[in-house]
Amino acid sequence: MSNPWLKKNPFMSLWLSAANRAAGTLRGQATAQAKRQIKTAVAQALSPPSAKKSKPKPTSKP
Repeated sequence: MSNPWLKKNPFMSLWLSAANRAAGTLRGQATAQAKRQIKTAVAQALSPPSAKKSKPKPTSKP
């Protein structure tokens, strides 16, 4: 007598394939976002500090 739990299930295979595809997409998006954040942080750390612009003093007109 064969064990029914060991039979191939095409629906389970389709479901797992879709879940794996979705997980791969999410992993790729998370990796890309992390790389963008690292690139931004490195660029900010290496850029020279920007000088604060002073406000122009108001001139009094007679």
